[in-house]
Order: sequence, then C-alpha cells, then structure tokens
Amino acid sequence: MFFAQKYITMNTKFIQKYLFCSFIHCITNVMKTITQLFEECVARYGNNPFLWEKKTDCFEPTTYRQTWEQVQRLAAGLLQLGMKMGDKAALLSEGRNDWIIGELAILHTGAVNVPLSIKLEEHNDLIFRLQHSEAKYVIVSGGQLAKIRAVVPDLPLLLKVIVLDEQQTYRDNELPLAELYRMGDAQLAAYPDCVAKTAAQVKGSDYANISYTSGTTADPKGILLTHRNYTANVEQALSLITIPTFYRTLIILPLDHCFAHVAGFYSFMASGASVATVKTGKTPVETLKNIPLNIREVKPHVLLSVPSLAKNFRKNIESGIKAKGNFTWKMFNFALNIAYSYNKEGYNRGGVAQCWKRPLIALFDKLLFAKIRQVFGGELDFFIGGGALLDIQMQRFYYALGIPMFQGYGLSEATPVISSNVRPKHKLGSSGFLVQPMDLKICDADGKELPIGEKGEIVIRGENVMAGYWKNPKATEETVRNEWLYTGDMGYMDKDGFLYVTGRFKSLLIGSDGEKYSPEGIEEEMTTNSRYIDQIMLYNNQSPYTIALVVPNKEALNAYVKSQDADRNTVAGKEKALELLRQEIDLYKKGGIYAGKFPERWLPTAVGVLPEAFTEQNQLMNSTMKIVRGKITERYAALIQFLYTPEGKNIINDENLKAL
Repeated sequence: MFFAQKYITMNTKFIQKYLFCSFIHCITNVMKTITQLFEECVARYGNNPFLWEKKTDCFEPTTYRQTWEQVQRLAAGLLQLGMKMGDKAALLSEGRNDWIIGELAILHTGAVNVPLSIKLEEHNDLIFRLQHSEAKYVIVSGGQLAKIRAVVPDLPLLLKVIVLDEQQTYRDNELPLAELYRMGDAQLAAYPDCVAKTAAQVKGSDYANISYTSGTTADPKGILLTHRNYTANVEQALSLITIPTFYRTLIILPLDHCFAHVAGFYSFMASGASVATVKTGKTPVETLKNIPLNIREVKPHVLLSVPSLAKNFRKNIESGIKAKGNFTWKMFNFALNIAYSYNKEGYNRGGVAQCWKRPLIALFDKLLFAKIRQVFGGELDFFIGGGALLDIQMQRFYYALGIPMFQGYGLSEATPVISSNVRPKHKLGSSGFLVQPMDLKICDADGKELPIGEKGEIVIRGENVMAGYWKNPKATEETVRNEWLYTGDMGYMDKDGFLYVTGRFKSLLIGSDGEKYSPEGIEEEMTTNSRYIDQIMLYNNQSPYTIALVVPNKEALNAYVKSQDADRNTVAGKEKALELLRQEIDLYKKGGIYAGKFPERWLPTAVGVLPEAFTEQNQLMNSTMKIVRGKITERYAALIQFLYTPEGKNIINDENLKAL
C-alpha cells in the first residue's frame, strides 16, 4: 500500500516522463499505438470520468488519470511476472473496469491480448483458442475460472492464471489480482519508468489483439489486429460522428468483440467521453435482467446494438403499451404510422405536403414517445446497429420513437467499422456512409470492379485492414490481396455514396441453372413478418429447388391450433400447424400479400421443421447471432436429402410430424 500511495503522489511526474517517451516514439513512428492514444487522452482529459462500474448499489466513476494509475500498476506487475513483448495473454471475463484496464495493461507491456467470449465452452471452442493463440497468461474473472481450471492440463505453454476476483483457495499457477498490483507497486518504486520505457518500444505495426472469428462457415480464425488497425479505425469512425466529452455509453455487447472495442470504449476514450459496463449478475439471466435497470441508471447518450437486442427492446416496448389497454395500443400504432409516413427513409423526411403532420407528431411525441424514451434513461440520442443486417421496418420503428437505430456495417477483419448511418447523413435501409480515409469497390466473381448501383462483393482498402490470420497464411492470401480486403459480403453503392449490404457473397445459394442469390433478405423477411416462424435457413446447392429449414414458434402454433378447436398433441392438430407454416411461406408466392418481393424461383418449395432452435449452445449460431450455415447443413444433411424426395416435398410428412 505504501508503494501505491507513493506512486500515486508522483503520477504527474510519471505522466510527463511517459509523454516524453511517446514524443520520441512519434518521431520515429508515425503509426499511432493504442498506448499513445491512451496517454494523449489522459493528458487531455485527466479529470474526466472514463469508466463507470456498479460494484455496490450505484455506478461510480473512475477518471482518466485514475485509470492510468491502475494501468501503470497492473502493467508493472505483468512485467515483474515476466510478460514480454509479443507474448500472448488471454482475457476471459464479463464486462467490467478490470477488462478495459487489463487490456490496456497488457498492451503497455508490448504483449498481445487474446479477448475471449464468456459464452465459449471449455472443451471445444475455448481450448482451441487458448492452444492456437499460444497463450502464456490468462486473466480471468471468478465467474469464468472453472472453465480455465478445467483446461489447464491441456495448456503446456501456460505460465500463470491471474484471477480478478478473490477466491478462498488458489491453485499453484494462479495469482490474485491484488497480489499482481502489489508486485506492480514494488516494481514502480524500484524502476519508476519501466512501463513507459517498455510501451515506448511498441510500434503501430505490432499486434494488439488476436480476435477469433465466430466461425459462421468454418473453424474459427485468429484475426491479427495491430495497434494501428485500432487507432486508424477510431480515427475513421470519428470522421462520421462527433462524441462530446459529456457523452456516456453503456456497453451491453461483449467486450471481446472489436465492435465494442472501436465503437465502444476506444472511440469514447479518444473523445474524452465515458464508458459504463453492465453489472454482472450471479447468473447469465440475472446479468440480462440488469441491462434495462442499468440503462436507466447510466442514462446513456449512445448504445451499441445488434438485431437480436433491437427485437427484444421492441418486444418489451410493445408489451408495455399493450398492457395499458386497447385504446393506448391503437393510438400507439396510429402514431407510428403517422411518423412512418412523415419520416420516410430519414434523409427525405417531411416536405411541404407533409407539414400538416408535424403538430400530430409533436403531440404523440409528448403523449407516448417521450415516455418510451425514458425506458432508455431519457438522454439517449441514437443507437448504432451492427453485427448483422437490421431490417428497415425495425429501423423505422426506432426512428419514429425519436431514438434512431442507425445501421452500420463492418467485420472483424476491418477492425471493424466500414460504414454507418449517422444523424447528419443517413438513409434508412442502407448501411450508411463510408468512413474516411478508406477505399471501397464492388467486384464481380472474377474480381472485376462494377459500376455504381450493381451488386457484387464488397472490397475495401485502408489502415483498418487486418494484418492477417494467425498461423493461417493460406486464408490470409485468399482474403487480403494487394492490400485489398475481400469481405465476402455482397452489396452495392448508390449514387449518393451510401452502401447497401444485401447478404453474404460467400453464402450465396446456387440454383440448378447456376443462378446465384442471397438467402438472407428472404430469411429476415419471413421471420420478421411471421409470428409462427422464429428462425429459418434456406438451402440450395445447384438443386432442383430451394428448401427451408424452419424453427417454429411452438407457443404461437399451439395457440393457433387451440383456436381451431384441435388438440396440439394429436396428428390432426399437428397437421393444422404444418399447414399454417406452409401458408406463411406461400404469402410470398403468387396471390400472397408479399408476392413480388422476391423471385418465386428463390422461394422454398419444401419445408423441414426442426426440433430445436439455432443457438450458441448447440453451435448453430455464433456470438453475433448469425446462423452457422455450414454446421446446420452438416447436422441436418439427412433431412435436407429427404426434402428432395416426393414425400419430403409435402410439408405434412412423418419427419415434420415427429419434429412437432
């Protein structure tokens, strides 16, 4: 404790010394590192709150300077422990101050952070990442410690496990966080500039993270993201949006993903703003329940979201409105429709012919929408949506409420931000305006650049493009060619400079005639428009017709069957449920209310009903809520084959009856 107090009283001198080392570093290396960015922010915003955490009954702030002090102490402890430039240190923890401080401390030693999702299972995905990354150190929360203990015998390179939460007992290779801080205090007392000197040796081209893909189509790959990848993408993101110093965000997405890194804490850090994390519950369910409470407490100005969260928020809003009675529900929907017609796609909202709607919208905003915004703390300016495509109807919903959910686009290999809609520049339905500086082109299957308006693969070039895949030169060469990143996503640019992402280029379905088409838009429409279909995956690999694998909403189906005076557990009841699912699919065919939205030849002819949902637990969905097509196809290979038989073509068949 003496060393800590002595160190803190001298912190101004240490900051000056560190900034001098950073200045020398800048002369020899123009590519800014994360550590340099952090030091600049501490010097500029030292007394501003940076981190907010709820350890007891309220959120308490940690300033930039206080964060710097903790990073210095922890980094010094890691150096004393033996951590060296280029070492790999895995970080497995729920969102908290220690997560962000831990990453910054690792980076100050010149080591590489391997951020890991808490949803990983120890005996498959987790152990693969720890072994593949060659992690020598693991920083882990108490809630995740059991997973690490289970795999330690299979990690011969592992030197030390640092435990963030106090334990009753520790194993031989485990070290309490408090002890590491004590080691750091002693190291700083003996060598006050040890961290500054080490961090000054880090170059922008050095690796900061090995960020593993979710594996939507194959085994996970370790994406090598450099310090400059991150600082460049922060600069690019801030070319679209200005974050005032008083802004707060509550990060409700996993901190291990680079979306939370850049759009969350690093962009806010670069702006002198502050970041809060969700209070961790005793169980994952309790943590989820803390999110709405923490939103009201933090009163964020910006939230990061993904489609699954957007849908849950909307569902809860609508449930609350319905609970107030039929009159309120009807008024709410009338208000929404007025707002939809006035707002249009955002950039073209209003107009002379629409001016009569302004008083109505102002009235409904006061009566309804402003009260709904209080659910999000009352100060929320907008959401930034990423992770997957958010359908335009969902975007219109939040836009009407006065808290737009602006769609962005990116991928981990681009660190990740490529484009986004923002208040000054937005078109609902698009993925927004491109960050700057960055080059983008749309290419056909042969790599030929296409003109504006034509669909093809999205290809980008910029300082945000990853350094490659860890220990996978073949995949690197296939993905990054002549500095251009081939994203595997399909889209087009419009004449106004907005990017539209239409699906995965590499997951295109192929008809028997060789025609290629994206299934994602169709799947999104069907799940959005049907209360009876929870999830759906289309399949066609040069086959006679497209098929659909459907995860039904059994609760909604049961209610429908009951309304038809049938028993859900009888064959007759199940047949009624299957017939309803067929009717839901047929709504997109000739005569249906959604006819013409998609070419009929792309729509499913046969439907297979699945007995379980696509989830992270069964590895049929990844951590960003995208279905893992390859694994689904492999698991249901027999059913897919059956659906191309005369019996399988009829939705009422033995396989579907058994699934219900």
